[in-house]
Amino acid sequence: MGRKNPRLYNGRPFKAALKRDLKMNKMLWLLAIPIIVYFFIFNYVPMFGLVMAFEDYKPIKGILGSQWVGLQNFKDFFMNPTFWQILRNTLMISLLDLVFAFPLGIVFALLLNEMHAIKFKKVVQTISYMPYFVSMVVMCGLIIEFCATNGIITDLCVKLFHIERQNLLMNPKYFWAINLISGIWQGLGYGSIVFVAAITNASGELHEAAAIDGANRLQRVWHITMPAIIPTISMMLILKCGMIMNVGSDKILLLYNPSVYETADVIATHVNRLGVEMAKYGYSTAVGLFNSVVGTILLLVSNWISGKMTESQLF
Repeated sequence: MGRKNPRLYNGRPFKAALKRDLKMNKMLWLLAIPIIVYFFIFNYVPMFGLVMAFEDYKPIKGILGSQWVGLQNFKDFFMNPTFWQILRNTLMISLLDLVFAFPLGIVFALLLNEMHAIKFKKVVQTISYMPYFVSMVVMCGLIIEFCATNGIITDLCVKLFHIERQNLLMNPKYFWAINLISGIWQGLGYGSIVFVAAITNASGELHEAAAIDGANRLQRVWHITMPAIIPTISMMLILKCGMIMNVGSDKILLLYNPSVYETADVIATHVNRLGVEMAKYGYSTAVGLFNSVVGTILLLVSNWISGKMTESQLF
């Protein structure tokens, strides 16, 4: 077989196919123009700023006038004494979320699907969605109060686990658990919406036939509902894997303090502290570029693995 001509699109030369598509879908292209312009201005034009990663950037000199330092900013990051600690914290916080929070969203969606009392189901869904819409500042304020020396969570931990009474957010060994549990509380309901919608693809006829054949609820969920939502799970898992290096800094910035940098400092907070507070713009740009490149590689690899294992890919 001959090689496929890359200039052909659906059997036509690319330019001819594009011209034909523009003619047939004028209104769709007109609707797409604002979106294309938005992404070009705010997502592609700023990419010129990546040059700062290879410069000793000075705002007064600008991008074109700053001194070129090559890979020095990357070397400074990799040789930083806290590099491995920051990388470990970033990966661990993301992996904990992936291992515990992600499956819980699927389980919660399956449990909601098994509720037959419609009114009770809607109440449970509404209550589970509410924490997501609470301001991050308010939520972190509550966590700080609850985890204080005399906070309600501290009291509970002292009674149940017999730990020493202390401010939990001042002890680095508790930070990962506090971040994970609070994240599950806030995002469990909202994160299950996609899976709840995907479950509607499961065939009702198959469920009825399986019930007649004597299958119990668990068997019907495992053999009918789960296969129906595997493509959605694969897609969401690929996206999660691509975001492993992008731990949200807003919540951590509101919760952490120098006493817990050992387990709380991640790449995003490191960039914020050095880039904004210490004005090392070139260094912070280099760290951000490294983060984006690794995230892109993880996305591509997870997409390839998903295609091999489940025949379901994001792209």
